[in-house]
Amino acid sequence: MSEGDLVVVTPAWRESHSGAAVGFLALGGVANPPSHPALADVKAALEADIRARFGELDRAALRETPPLSAYAAYYKRFGQRYHVAMQLESVAQKGKRLPNVAALVEAMFVAELRHLVLTAGHDLDGVTLPLRLDSATGSDAERFTAPNGTDARVKVGDMYVADAKGVLSSIITGPSSTARIGPETTSALFVTYAPPGVSRELLDAHLTEIEANVCLVSPEGEMVARVVIEG
Repeated sequence: MSEGDLVVVTPAWRESHSGAAVGFLALGGVANPPSHPALADVKAALEADIRARFGELDRAALRETPPLSAYAAYYKRFGQRYHVAMQLESVAQKGKRLPNVAALVEAMFVAELRHLVLTAGHDLDGVTLPLRLDSATGSDAERFTAPNGTDARVKVGDMYVADAKGVLSSIITGPSSTARIGPETTSALFVTYAPPGVSRELLDAHLTEIEANVCLVSPEGEMVARVVIEG
């Protein structure tokens, strides 16, 4: 699948998000069991590694771990804190475990916590292509229903991805209830948001790990598309 078949980038995104990047990874022929032993082993090893590397750092030093400072600067514009940084802190210093979720989402969470790069997951068969990468202006089209059923709206100035039916996900407000990954998912789409200051090398490593984690669960899975849009 070509870049143009997968996503269209608006001039507003390019004008408003210079230096940012968004990665798209589409995988077909996958399964989403409630759990998978190989992925559980990867998760346990990551948790142990995080505690060994970050357990003795103070909060200030932990938050300077790349790319957390880049996300902190972006989130600060909206009066928010980066939730992945808080999750890293809870695993490293409070002994908490990563949540047990279905395999495709867990594959994403493991890569997200290792690389600290924000990612949303969607059922590829539930979206209408091409997607649109855009910057929010406050229009009614940027309203959506959150996974918990509440009304939500993309924050003005935030970047987001939508399809013909509406918003799929954004950085600050998070994912919508549309095209969620579920037990019957056989094709998955992962959208990785990288504000300015997140290196292309890290973004590529993150996408590669998501694919590797998914293939632990579904060795027969295949990449449908992999695209990185840079501002």
